[in-house]
Amino acid sequence: MLAGLANRRGAVLSGAAWLLLGAALGGLLVAGANAHWGGALMFAMPLTLVFGSAISFSAYYLCRAYPLAARSHSMIALVFFLAAACAAALWGAAGMGWRSLLTALAPEAMDLGISGRQLTLSMFALGILLYGGAAVLHYLGIESARARQAERRELELALQARDAELRMLRTQIDPHFLFNSLNSISALTGFDPAGARDMTLRLAEFFRHSLGLEAQRKVTLAQELALVSHFVAIEQVRFGARLRFEQDIDAAAGDCLLPPMILQPLVENAIKHGIGSLPQGGCVRIAATRAGTALRIVVENGVDEEMVHASTQRGIGLANVRARMATDYGHLASVHWRRDAAAFRVELTLPAETMEPPCG
Repeated sequence: MLAGLANRRGAVLSGAAWLLLGAALGGLLVAGANAHWGGALMFAMPLTLVFGSAISFSAYYLCRAYPLAARSHSMIALVFFLAAACAAALWGAAGMGWRSLLTALAPEAMDLGISGRQLTLSMFALGILLYGGAAVLHYLGIESARARQAERRELELALQARDAELRMLRTQIDPHFLFNSLNSISALTGFDPAGARDMTLRLAEFFRHSLGLEAQRKVTLAQELALVSHFVAIEQVRFGARLRFEQDIDAAAGDCLLPPMILQPLVENAIKHGIGSLPQGGCVRIAATRAGTALRIVVENGVDEEMVHASTQRGIGLANVRARMATDYGHLASVHWRRDAAAFRVELTLPAETMEPPCG
């Protein structure tokens, strides 16, 4: 329906343009040959409108049949010159017939002050120019549409590539986490069968909960934290009282959107490489604040002071989060980490998006 409206609007605008050209041709007859205004306009405007409509269709289909990129320019020029000459000759003949008819109906008003030969030659030359102008306009329109289509296709391909990369990065998380969890269950079966069973049930609950989030492109921070809580509950079966978990979430941050399972690998790293290396255990803490258009999330955990110089980027967790953030947000998001003698901290900064449209 919109395409139909656009086509009708274009037809109206094209008709108006040809009528203006007809009026200009009538003005030339008045100025150059002292023709009567009424007769000049009655002769030029209908004739120009019919000729313009005809050559518009003719030039358009020739432009489609002879694209600039697929045919030689010399062949295109020859084809359009022959088409323009034929159209101009027909226009000149139609002009003579139209003039004869109008002269028979109103002899005094149709004194154009110019001979039939001069009028025919003038219309022939003008017809060739008008046909060439119509062809140029059609070529410009076709090339512009092709450029927009190519740009749209390039954008679609870029979006598809980004989505594929995000899916690939997200699929790295589940096997990695499942592998670590199964190792933990295997270790528990030897000395704590009840704990192994409890961990298996919690693991099933975790994956049941995560399936709904994985299907979404973005989830709220509150949903993500609920998933993290399920994960920590699984790990607490193995670590017991050695693992503590704290949250400090700003009320305005809970509804902000972020990629699903973006925090779980950070918490997993915090437990595995931080708390796991502390004989007395420690605390994993998540803090989130919203400041205007930015959401800031910090994941912090205790570390062994004697391992300050050890690598802090083991595993795929931090690298995966960095890649997902860069793919999803580009330069609008950042991931920074810092380690001191007592703690390791990862800070995420990303746009504070919500499900509600922005105000103003």
